[in-house]
Amino acid sequence: MFDAAVASASPFHVLARFLPEKPKGRCVVVGAGKAAASMAAALEAAWPDVPLEGVVVTRDGHAMPTHSIRVLEASHPVPDERSEQAARDILKTVKGLRADDLVIALISGGGSALLALPAEGITLDEKKQIARKLLHSGATITEMNTVRRHLSAIKGGRLAQAAYPARVVTLVISDVPGDDPAVIASGPTVQDETTAQDALRIVQKYDLTLPPAALALLQREADATRQARPPVAEGSSLTLIATPFSALEAAAEVARRAGITPVILGDALEGESSSAGVVFSGIARSVKQHAQPVAAPAVLLSGGETTVTIRPGEKPGRGGRNTEFLLACAQSLAGEPGIWAMAGDSDGIDGTEDAAGALIGPQTLARGAEQGLSAEDFLKRHDSYSYFKKLDDLVITGPTLTNVNDIRLILVL
Repeated sequence: MFDAAVASASPFHVLARFLPEKPKGRCVVVGAGKAAASMAAALEAAWPDVPLEGVVVTRDGHAMPTHSIRVLEASHPVPDERSEQAARDILKTVKGLRADDLVIALISGGGSALLALPAEGITLDEKKQIARKLLHSGATITEMNTVRRHLSAIKGGRLAQAAYPARVVTLVISDVPGDDPAVIASGPTVQDETTAQDALRIVQKYDLTLPPAALALLQREADATRQARPPVAEGSSLTLIATPFSALEAAAEVARRAGITPVILGDALEGESSSAGVVFSGIARSVKQHAQPVAAPAVLLSGGETTVTIRPGEKPGRGGRNTEFLLACAQSLAGEPGIWAMAGDSDGIDGTEDAAGALIGPQTLARGAEQGLSAEDFLKRHDSYSYFKKLDDLVITGPTLTNVNDIRLILVL
């Protein structure tokens, strides 16, 4: 089921049918995200007769061969100097175009860190500080990207504005709850409807200390009279070509063919990872014991992006939101027979580790105890990766070259 969910979001399966009419003028391709290189390669395969040019940036280890579209790599989830240079290269690529030229923007999750061009007056080091603080704050991906947009020279629609008067067709693989295009990669081609005041409220909500220049910029923008935005060419468009829900539907179809009833609980679930693990274990128990909301055999499917909050003073171990979800789920199930679960990030990387996620079953805690491992202790240290590594229960796929966020599956037999 996990494999089917990931495969359904492969650019080679979905991108070609969403392409626009071929342009009369130049066709310039730009892009950013974990799927940017595979989207560029899929575009080249779909349009072998069109002279394509341009540049995309993806995460280290996520590149793949292309013919005419240049592929850059940069750091994720915290940007580096290559992220800044990639953003400058992409802006330069769309400058000076004409009205009959076409820009195809290939956008996927991860683009926020990979396109890190600070707004005037802010340094890259300051943006990196902010990125780290946001990652550890417990803020949702929507909140993080709201702050990022208002401190950027390329996000929040500024890339599309730079391409004017060329038409911009944006093809997006969504990795965010709710599929809001303004949130995916912080919306480089999407006019920003949030305000600097919104960003400041998020900063205050999580008690974040921003560098003085960044805070001053947000305050200046919040105090200023809203000005007219630079134009975007008429006929520009944005299309979601793969989403978390479509991935869950692909997993559900595999279950149906196996005689297992799928229940999609939601594609945009958020909240603390460990708390979600406890809640989902309760739903699984209800299926097992009471045949509600469905009778076994069944699989509970969900997507979205949970959060691991690192509190001040904590020194976290190794782990990601999916492995933390699973360890909390296993602890709550306490060896309940007939229930297995898997959770993994569809891009193959759960946070910053080399695993997509892990697997649990009725024997997970007992096997851990045999090795002297306490699930409770590992959870307290946010060290879930290490727990599953010791049990050899990590799921390691390597980069999948797509990204529709997390896929969680709980099988009840």
